[in-house]
Amino acid sequence: MRTEAGQSQHGTGSAQPVRRLRRAERREQILDAATRAFARGGYTATGLDDIAAEAELTRAMLYRHFDSKADLYRAVLDRACMRLAEATGADDFDESAIPALLRAAAADPDGFKLLFRYAAREPDFRDLIDSITDASREVGRRNLARVIPEGPWLDWAANLIPAFTLEAVIAWLDAGRPDPDQAAKRITAAVHGVMAAAHPTG
Repeated sequence: MRTEAGQSQHGTGSAQPVRRLRRAERREQILDAATRAFARGGYTATGLDDIAAEAELTRAMLYRHFDSKADLYRAVLDRACMRLAEATGADDFDESAIPALLRAAAADPDGFKLLFRYAAREPDFRDLIDSITDASREVGRRNLARVIPEGPWLDWAANLIPAFTLEAVIAWLDAGRPDPDQAAKRITAAVHGVMAAAHPTG
């Protein structure tokens, strides 16, 4: 393994010099490495030594920025959540929402999958995912209520559409991110199909 200074480092316990970064830059470097490592191996199977190796830093350096693996994982999830909110907004679903979601997922695929595939399976971190899901459901319901009458089918659509959209985007990432414009159109068409199914046919 090579350090940032180009010198050999034979383990996370050695104290080879690394290029000095500002604290905020070093923190981002660690978060980037942790996101990749957690996305590869999951929370339980990924140790701090794995993350240190991914970042080409010592384990002691990680502890200068994060108190524990759980603290680091939470920081990774918080950053992914913040990036998603910045990319997509939080108030309305319109024709730009799904393309924005696809762009956000493509810009940080590991972070996106950590949020919506892996962290949802971790009881200690499920609260963050539940809060995102609840917020998405509320925004979806508010927007769907403009076209679907109040009642159980509105509830059904408000629950289904956010969950379906996230799964569709993850499946798109797993498929190699084919043609983003067409992907947005196809996911939107499927969402409109759910909306049509939820609307009374009279």
